[in-house]
Amino acid sequence: MKKFTISSAFLKNIAYLSMFIDHFFAVVFTVYIQWSAAQGVYIDSAQSIYYTGRAVGRVAFILFAFMASEGFCHTHSAGKYLLRLGIFALLSEIPFDLAIHNTFLETGGQNVYFTLFLGVAALFFIDKLRGHLILQMLGVLLCCALAVFLKTDYMIMGVLLIVTFYLFREIFWLKAAAGSIVIYFGTVLYYMFTFPHRSALPVSVYFQAAELELCGLFAFIFIYYYNGSKGRQLPKMFYYSFYPLHLLLLYGIKLWLFV
Repeated sequence: MKKFTISSAFLKNIAYLSMFIDHFFAVVFTVYIQWSAAQGVYIDSAQSIYYTGRAVGRVAFILFAFMASEGFCHTHSAGKYLLRLGIFALLSEIPFDLAIHNTFLETGGQNVYFTLFLGVAALFFIDKLRGHLILQMLGVLLCCALAVFLKTDYMIMGVLLIVTFYLFREIFWLKAAAGSIVIYFGTVLYYMFTFPHRSALPVSVYFQAAELELCGLFAFIFIYYYNGSKGRQLPKMFYYSFYPLHLLLLYGIKLWLFV
């Protein structure tokens, strides 16, 4: 019996903190490096600091994928759950594009809420088509194909990780092993689809790029100690709205300091 356990609220708080750190380095710190270079100041440790911050941020999506799976298992209405994810996917796109791409609307990549929506949609297919394995697989493949077509954050890896957490929900070590495989090889596929001039790059480049994602495997320590309880949570809308609002905040900081 575990002497120490953590609640869903604790997992959410860790995930959101990790995400904020990740986006701070992706949105603000990268511009700081560029600004410093433009001033003729080169910081020797800048790249190490940047990758450390991004490595901490790798924990976030794994926890979000896990909580999406748990949320689907506990929701009273899968349809309403999907609707909320879809609404915030749309509401988050402009803040995401401003913060990440410095433009009001950019179609080359969609925010992570789209990935969560498609991952939960895949669970919906699995749940509603029980006893029809081929149809279940087609439903999951459809969601993966849409993730690639829309170029959502994490693409196939994101959808399949949510599915993996759902299928192996009761067996932690199997969930961790299968999840780790999906994270690594799914990230390789993600970079193969997103790297510019990808046809000219050797395959080893994609595997090297995916190694940073393995830092997120620390998330499985938190998942191991998860006790299934809700804990003392903040209002639901706080968690949903934090994603677009923190992106707008970081975009504002970037403009205020460096533009």
